[in-house]
Amino acid sequence: MGVAVETRTTKASRPAGADLARKLREAIESKRAQVAVVGMGYVGLPLALSFAESGLRVLGIDTDGEKVVRLKHSESYLRHIPPTRIHPVRETGFFTPTTDFRRLRAADAVLVCVPTPLGAHNEPDLSYIAKTAQCVQATLRPGQLIVLESTTYPGTTEEVVLPILEESGLRCFPDQDKENQSDFFLAFSPEREDPGNTKLRTRGIPKVVGGVNALSTELAVQLYSQAFDRIIPVSSARVAEMTKLLENIYRCVNIALINELKLLCLRMGIDVWEVIEAASTKPFGFTPFYPGPGMGGHCIPIDPFYLTWKAKEYDFPTRFIELAGEINSAMPYHVVESVATALDRRGHTLSGAKILILGVAYKKDVDDMRESPALKIMELLAGRGAHVSYHDPYVPKLPRMRRHNFGLSSISLSPEALRAQDCTLIVTDHSCYDYEEIVRESPLVVDSRHATARVRGHRDKIVYC
Repeated sequence: MGVAVETRTTKASRPAGADLARKLREAIESKRAQVAVVGMGYVGLPLALSFAESGLRVLGIDTDGEKVVRLKHSESYLRHIPPTRIHPVRETGFFTPTTDFRRLRAADAVLVCVPTPLGAHNEPDLSYIAKTAQCVQATLRPGQLIVLESTTYPGTTEEVVLPILEESGLRCFPDQDKENQSDFFLAFSPEREDPGNTKLRTRGIPKVVGGVNALSTELAVQLYSQAFDRIIPVSSARVAEMTKLLENIYRCVNIALINELKLLCLRMGIDVWEVIEAASTKPFGFTPFYPGPGMGGHCIPIDPFYLTWKAKEYDFPTRFIELAGEINSAMPYHVVESVATALDRRGHTLSGAKILILGVAYKKDVDDMRESPALKIMELLAGRGAHVSYHDPYVPKLPRMRRHNFGLSSISLSPEALRAQDCTLIVTDHSCYDYEEIVRESPLVVDSRHATARVRGHRDKIVYC
């Protein structure tokens, strides 16, 4: 299955570029094409498996040798990717994990799925993209299709990736009059992974694709049609890059709105969750969003700042985005103040108090800790003298991270452990938690997720924040 995209040809078109495209097109259609996916994380691994399951040979490339060894043994390090997905494509030889970037030369298409974090001052950190582009450039050959999937600001594909690749001496012309003279092809296709979503597999998520020229778009559409049911081609890589940012900024702004309304409702003595439930009965014009202890995940806390940074180049203030970021970033501070107030009302101080954090993953029922608000909350609590411990069934040990190194492991969630705390703070509302027992055994529960709404007994112990 494929989606055809019309391309322009001119009398000045050089046959070599068109011939390269034809050969790549034939390789994809005949399943002879080899795909390399760089980055075996939350985005790259399911993408690689989807292509391998479609019958294409896939190289899964990562700098982390431990990940590669585990994949070679059909082991998974991501909870939502079971080993039963890896084993069949390893047995058939359709999926080959490796740390050897020299093997990129053998690939017909290279898909880049590397992190795009923020720097210390919320500026884009494109170092992973740049380093990967340099690795691709070192082995780049005529006829290859390169696709960037990492979320970034509009213009990155053409302004950062393209110049690095062209250091090889090969060319990819954004100008439509020269697209058929290109030696290689370049596109952007934003990732849309949702860890923990058991109802939607990678193949069923519509795939947006935009090339630096129409021929690159056509080839990328044809490639992704092998592993995705629906492809949405757009007019340029910049449009595809902005599409991803819009998706996450939409969520960021609306979550900030509901977080602000939650704070107002707390002061007014109104249950914001009841308000949301009532508003959700409207069959049109309303989409529910829910408050929480802060933003988490690799996308929503980070992506909006990529556009804010880029907008400064155009002397354009992104006030909605910046305000939403301020509100969401302030939520962990609100949670900590709520804990301090709740303890004070019971004759305790935050300094010296034993605080048990329930859930350090950024959302329920996943093992993904990237940008989790729990980390900031733990940092703030410890900074004010609290003795912090945590329990999370999906995160047995807190690893060393870019900004945090707690050196903690998940404690046993026993009645004795709950009774030994001064406060149990619910940060992530995992489905497996027995909230009745948690409330019954804990001296005090501060609930940032409304997880204890159905608990009937000991309501006097619960403080919502």
